Amino acid sequence: MPTTRVGLIVPSTNTTVETEIPRLLSRTGDEFSFHSSRMRMHSVTPEQLRAMNAQRERCVLEIGDTGADVVLYACLVAIMAMGHGHHRDAEFRIAEQLGSGGSDTRVLSSAGALLQGLTDLSARRVALVMPYTQPLARLVVDYIEAEGFEVADWRALDVADNAEVACIPGTTVMEAARRLDLTGVDALVISCCVQMPSLDLVEAAEVEFGIPTLSAATAGAYSILRRLGLPVDVPGAGSLLRRDAAVPVS
Repeated sequence: MPTTRVGLIVPSTNTTVETEIPRLLSRTGDEFSFHSSRMRMHSVTPEQLRAMNAQRERCVLEIGDTGADVVLYACLVAIMAMGHGHHRDAEFRIAEQLGSGGSDTRVLSSAGALLQGLTDLSARRVALVMPYTQPLARLVVDYIEAEGFEVADWRALDVADNAEVACIPGTTVMEAARRLDLTGVDALVISCCVQMPSLDLVEAAEVEFGIPTLSAATAGAYSILRRLGLPVDVPGAGSLLRRDAAVPVS
C-alpha cells in the first residue's frame, strides 16, 4: 500500500493539529506520513497573525521539498482575519508557488475545509465555539456569514496565548456549547480552531445535542480525504467523517 504524504503548515506554538489529524486519518486503514513546517506565532492577535502569514512562502518551500501529496495550511483564524474569501486566494497562491517547481500537490486550508464541511453537511444555520478573543471571534463569524451561512449563536473563550489554547479542557468547551441557543441549528462547530482540542468531543457532542457536529480538525481530515479521492469513513468522529459509511441492509 503506498504511503500518502501530508504536509502541514502550522503556527510554531501549535501542537494539537499534529496530534488530531494523524489520529483521525489512522482510522481509515490507509497509510499516511506527516510533515510540518512552522511559522513563528505566540499570541493570537491581528499583528502576530499578519507576521505569521508573512512566513508562508518559506514554509511552502520546505513542505515542497517533502514531495507532499496534499498540504493543509492549518491556521483557521490567520486566514479569516485577512478578509472575506481569503482562503481561496491563499490556497491559489500556495498551489501556484508549488506548481512553479513542477509540483501538483493538492492545497487546502483549515478555513476552506471548515466551509466545505458545512456545505457538504447541507448546513445553513450554524453555531460555533472558539478559543479566540471577542474581536477575533467576531471576524470569524463575519467571515463565515460572508460565505452564505447564518451563525445563529457563538461562544468565544477569550484565550489569546496560542500555547494555552492547546490546554483548554474539554469540559470548558462542552460547557460553552451547552450555553448556545441551538434552536433550528443545522450543525455545531465544537472547535473553530485547529489548536483547541476537540477530537474526543465531536462524537459525544453530536449525540448530546442531536445535530451534526464537526471541528476544524475533523473538517481538515474530511477535506484531505475528499481531495485525495479516498473514502470518507472514519468512526467515532461525527457524521461528517462517516459520509461514505456503508448503509446497513435491512
